[in-house]
Amino acid sequence: MATHDLTAATPSDAPSMAASGYGKKSAPGQRPRRADDFAHLPGREAYLASLIDRLPEGAAMDTKTLARDQPHYGQQAVRTALNNLSVAGHLRRIRERVGADRTQWVFRTYFSRTARDDAWWAHFLATGDPAEVHPDERPGPRAPRLPPHRPPHRPPRSPAYDALAALGLADARLALSATECADLEPLAAQWLARGMPPDLFAATLTAGLPPSVHSPAAFTRRRLLDKMPPERPWAPAPPPSTRIIDCTDCRTPSRPQALLGGLCRACRTGAATSPPPPARLSPAAVHTHATHVRNAVLARRAARQTGRNSSPRTRQATPNAPAPQAR
Repeated sequence: MATHDLTAATPSDAPSMAASGYGKKSAPGQRPRRADDFAHLPGREAYLASLIDRLPEGAAMDTKTLARDQPHYGQQAVRTALNNLSVAGHLRRIRERVGADRTQWVFRTYFSRTARDDAWWAHFLATGDPAEVHPDERPGPRAPRLPPHRPPHRPPRSPAYDALAALGLADARLALSATECADLEPLAAQWLARGMPPDLFAATLTAGLPPSVHSPAAFTRRRLLDKMPPERPWAPAPPPSTRIIDCTDCRTPSRPQALLGGLCRACRTGAATSPPPPARLSPAAVHTHATHVRNAVLARRAARQTGRNSSPRTRQATPNAPAPQAR
């Protein structure tokens, strides 16, 4: 296994840059750089990972450029190393939408010196945020410093509780106490879970009230049960995705669950995506084959010439000589 000094894997003063918006992008939530960041990798992968880690944002990350910018490995070796770095959790090929209201996509290579598993990358792909904080970056525990006169912390109120409490503001005849709001909260939560907006919730419960309501809690409970909205047969459409992950090797876009280690099934199993090249012949075999072809051409040319000479069209009759005259 070839080994190299990782400190020498430093990009040149002017590394090759990709087009604006493309190229390398550092993944969030990485731990600080250390000398043993890539000690768990083989020599080739550790060398290239150290090189990529020191490239600036937006640097070109294609195989040809990485092979040209360092002296040790060619394009095929760099391609294999990038696949191995993807499987190790350091690299993903991702295409991103430029903006929510635009259809233009850019292709970026996210690199993380901290190895991440498939679940972390899937979470980042869906949310754009790191799924966890590395233990080295997590701040130490701090004792809470609350003023002595501060009241104890109370759990936040739910939207259903707030919707019930707002009924008294919409119509004083349905003013509820804190205890009554807490008792009716499960029923109101079902309304909101079925897609009922809070303003329409208040309008529905306060519509057509009698002149006087003797028991606001009992009246509200009856209306919550009788006017329960139906369950929606449809769910709201999810927002359009702003990131799509590609196979690190063949660049085929796919779902994160299908790209284990950043590679599709065909690239993971080594299935050939194109016919294998034909086996190369030895010089002696090439010479023998050329001799056979040359002899066949000469034989065909000689046969054609012989046939042309014996053809009636090319044969000319000799004229008869005149008979001598008698004297």
